[in-house]
Amino acid sequence: MYNTDLPTRAELPSTAKLLRSTLLAAIIASVLLVTVVLPAEYAIDPTGAGRVLGLTQMGEIKTQLADEAAEDRANTAAADTQAPEPSAVPDITIVRESAEPATEREVDAEAAEQSQAESQPDNQASSETWRDEERFTLAPGEGVEYKLTMDEGAVATFDWVSEGGPINFDTHGDGGGNSVSYEQGRGVPEDDGELEAQFTGNHGWFFRNRNDAEVTVTLRTGGDYGELKLMP
Repeated sequence: MYNTDLPTRAELPSTAKLLRSTLLAAIIASVLLVTVVLPAEYAIDPTGAGRVLGLTQMGEIKTQLADEAAEDRANTAAADTQAPEPSAVPDITIVRESAEPATEREVDAEAAEQSQAESQPDNQASSETWRDEERFTLAPGEGVEYKLTMDEGAVATFDWVSEGGPINFDTHGDGGGNSVSYEQGRGVPEDDGELEAQFTGNHGWFFRNRNDAEVTVTLRTGGDYGELKLMP
């Protein structure tokens, strides 16, 4: 009935062998936990092996970015609870008088300006795609947060560069009880790309200067968003 013979009782491993195997597996797991998992995930390195292998630095990055993101979310939540309701703005209708017909000289000047604008190089035209540009200086240890007000599915473009040293950043979003982390980085001198909002709310960047000297950051944004604002 069977294709293979069942092992005899003498061929089965003894209880002592099973215990030794279990104990050996537990020892190996403990060694890996202390030398690999704890340094890489939590920057806990009691043996020093994690720093030799470069794993402790990885854990320090993860814990530091997690702390900064938690601090940012706490500040944002506190600001949302204290934000006053916007006051009603009365409707104002502006009536403009019709302009007088342009003179021949004004028409010629307008045509010349238009011709000059059409002859501008492509790189100048591309620079006009940026809607907002913010330039700010961070002291050592200082952090700042800029966010875009965006609807779900909206796509914004961005470009930022740090002068004086690389910085840490956390690209994330929040609003309507939702929160998301798009990207994190440590010791990054610049970044650019697109930011697509996963939900309606505030989406942007938290920057932190971990250098010993001041750094100056230039942030430029464009695309589909309401406004770029400095968070409290």
